[in-house]
Amino acid sequence: MTSHDDTAGRPPEPYDLIGVGIGPFNLSLAALADRAETVSALFLDARPEFRWHPGMLVDGARMQVPFLADLVTLVDPTNPWSFLNYLRDQQRLFPFYFGERFQLPRREYDHYCRWAADRLPNCRFGSPVTAVHWDAEERLYLVHAAGAVHRARHLVLGTGTEPVRPAAFAPLSRHPAVLHSADYLTRRRALDAARDVTVVGSGQSGAEVFLDLLRHRAGDGTRLRWLTRTRAIAPMEYSKLGLEQFTPDYTRYFHGLPADVRDALVPAQWQLHKAASAETLAEIHDHLYERTVGRPIDAEPVEILPGTAVTEAAQGPGGLELHCRHGDSGRRHLVRTDAVVLATGYRAVRPAALDPIADLIDWDEQGRYRVDLDHRVATRPELTGGLYVQNAELHTHGVGTPDLGLGAHRAAVILNAVAGKTLHPLPHRTAWTTFLPPSAPAFAPPAAPGPAPAPQPAVLPRPQEGTERAAASR
Repeated sequence: MTSHDDTAGRPPEPYDLIGVGIGPFNLSLAALADRAETVSALFLDARPEFRWHPGMLVDGARMQVPFLADLVTLVDPTNPWSFLNYLRDQQRLFPFYFGERFQLPRREYDHYCRWAADRLPNCRFGSPVTAVHWDAEERLYLVHAAGAVHRARHLVLGTGTEPVRPAAFAPLSRHPAVLHSADYLTRRRALDAARDVTVVGSGQSGAEVFLDLLRHRAGDGTRLRWLTRTRAIAPMEYSKLGLEQFTPDYTRYFHGLPADVRDALVPAQWQLHKAASAETLAEIHDHLYERTVGRPIDAEPVEILPGTAVTEAAQGPGGLELHCRHGDSGRRHLVRTDAVVLATGYRAVRPAALDPIADLIDWDEQGRYRVDLDHRVATRPELTGGLYVQNAELHTHGVGTPDLGLGAHRAAVILNAVAGKTLHPLPHRTAWTTFLPPSAPAFAPPAAPGPAPAPQPAVLPRPQEGTERAAASR
């Protein structure tokens, strides 16, 4: 591999690719690129170290995907950056084996990723990327980070997503008792004085926060409330055939649909990627059941209100006031509460460092990336270097975009594209389901009615003809 140290006063050789941001997806690409001798790569992140959703590493929380959805295994099971090799390094193989759990604790997944990020030589933390320029003469990206300028032929954006706060809560954006679930653990102590806490959001984060509050505030008289816009507290789709919508086969199918169909499909598929696990919902039910042994169900100060949207939020004379509307009945009511945890999800945001080349990107009508099946962004002809995105293509690639189970596959697709050859062979078929039926044969209209043909005399075959035809048809 070519050295990139400027030891002779000459400009260092450009990297084949630079990754901006080091979350699980770019970390997967870094792990696969580490073994690609023909591809030089550098990954930059502003944070001092790798952390994965630190605000949601609550006790007992588990991943929603199997451990095989690690950085590399579903593409290269022999890769030294696999989760099983991490267990071997940590001397935890036998405890994991006897645990017989396919889903990891969230804390262990975070520790596994930090183990890899700390050891991968192509990952550099404490290096915030402030600007990206395009050098048309050299046909290279110029990536400004931590006082240095790195050159690269291709760029991969893995800057992650940002917490979403519903518009109704805009007046409370700076209120100390209104926090997003992304900050739940780091700010949980701010809720200690609250005697009424409301959780908003029906996904896994909302369920985990509600369960954690049930456990930590049991018996102290605090009223806990869970509001969701969905009509029911429904579990995530986890049937084996249902999960095939998280395969490369479904991604290709989704990508081929018209844009308006894709935009309508994503919100309709909320139970595939925004619901809570059945296991977490069962734990909530079990906890409430045990707390009310020998007592009426309504003895506990707990409310679960599905089908309810918060239309307005403000500071009132006695605390926070949430104006709510029940979807089915249309009934409106006011909730007074001391604190709110917004488990309202995340969305992809264009990094500010991309502003210098924004005019060279071919945005769609809604200002989003146009992304091909190789996860390459469409650009103007003068920008010839590949610009790739990870977890910013939900609108073009579907619900599998944020799913960790497709992370290694997407990283391999990008690495193959950057290399211009197949470094990692990928399967052609990954699902039993056929998502798009075959094209119908051309339809021939019936012939115009005419006179019936004259009857013909029947011709009976000789005995040997009948035998031969029967044999041929078997």
